[in-house]
Amino acid sequence: MSSRKQPVGYLPDERPPIVELIFFALQQIVVMFPATVLVALITGFHVSTTIFASGLSTLCFILITGRKIPLYYGSSFSYIAAIASIMGAEQFSGLTLNEKISIAQFGIVMSGFISIIAGLLIKRAGKKTIDKILPPTVTGSIAIIIGLSLAKNAIENAAAIPANIADGQMQLAHNMAWIISMITLFSTIIYSVYLKGRLSQLPILFGLFTGYLAAAIIGHITGIPFLVFDTIKANGLLSIPEFTIPKPSWASVAAIMPIAIATIPESTAHIYQLDIYINALAKEKGSKKEYKIADKLGLNLIGDGIGDIISGFIGGPAGTNYGENISTMAISKVFSVPVLISAAIITMIIACFTPLINAIYSIPTAVIGGLSVYLYGVIAAQGIAIMMDRKVNMFKSKNLAVIAIILVIGLGGTYGFTGNGMIPMFGIEIPALATAAIVGILLNLLLSIGDKAEEEEDTRETN
Repeated sequence: MSSRKQPVGYLPDERPPIVELIFFALQQIVVMFPATVLVALITGFHVSTTIFASGLSTLCFILITGRKIPLYYGSSFSYIAAIASIMGAEQFSGLTLNEKISIAQFGIVMSGFISIIAGLLIKRAGKKTIDKILPPTVTGSIAIIIGLSLAKNAIENAAAIPANIADGQMQLAHNMAWIISMITLFSTIIYSVYLKGRLSQLPILFGLFTGYLAAAIIGHITGIPFLVFDTIKANGLLSIPEFTIPKPSWASVAAIMPIAIATIPESTAHIYQLDIYINALAKEKGSKKEYKIADKLGLNLIGDGIGDIISGFIGGPAGTNYGENISTMAISKVFSVPVLISAAIITMIIACFTPLINAIYSIPTAVIGGLSVYLYGVIAAQGIAIMMDRKVNMFKSKNLAVIAIILVIGLGGTYGFTGNGMIPMFGIEIPALATAAIVGILLNLLLSIGDKAEEEEDTRETN
């Protein structure tokens, strides 16, 4: 009689029982919420509209891609500088907030067509061509810099204190914030490592609850208001998001549309990450079904572009599929598409009810910081996993050159200069992550000239 235990986890086409499904969906919402809301706050977009757009775009993405790709669509940090440049442009200074959003919306909608065109070209070109343009040295390195470029946000959030703290309590508040974030971080790690069975699939949610409870207790003892329940003020329970219509503007197109090119390598890295983890779980569960997620890059970009169009059309920022959600799926081994559909629907419901939005907002920033330290680190670690899975030769000079350039430009540009992720060059500012990706792709193509003969020689030597 075999004592082997059935592996825990859900593949994309598997649906958990209803109670588990709801908890898994809430876990996905928790990890996407901070970044999605932060983009709205930085760019000046309506928060409830941004949240609603995230859920609606995710739902449409999943349906358009035939329920085959388990990804969550959220507001992208890559577009922040471009959108902010439109929202703060002097030529639009006399307009109302909604009029500025409408102008930015047009650029966001148009950027979606870039992703769709790229997706169609990739579907036509085939996987071999894409692997030449976007090899694991590029996609793995991009995944690493995406995770590490967010490290600053994670650490700053871990030390964040509530607003309006008296001077005499500032030091105490900072100390308590660190305690809350560390309790959240280490409890999440302990849950993910030591919990067994079904409970092992909810470490992020359990870590959140532990940190939240710690914040409530510490706040009660010290009098520091880590929990606040009236961030969004409204007269009634129901609060319908404020939708706006795009207004044509070539300035908006010029500023926002090109950023879509920079998100293509990011989406590629995410697809390859998913492919690795889903294949590993399928093998562990003894499934004979082949999901071939890596072959769906073109379909993913088409869905991503349609997500931008939908989000931009109703008043949400441009977005992309979220690394945080992939990290959560990798940690919990829950890749179920029905879970993401549920998360999208619940997110749209939350956006329409003020108490629900305030409940999410009541999560202390220090708790989010504790979770983020783990999640963002996992994103970076997945980049290493991509290169390991594809057996990248780290002793090959070409590979080292591509990886080195991407890492230094991406991280140096993120943290250098004014620390806003932009590199000042030739009188303009260019986004660090996009620059790192483009330079890495071009360098790899340049150094790959004559690679075919070299590969054939290596094959002969191996044989």
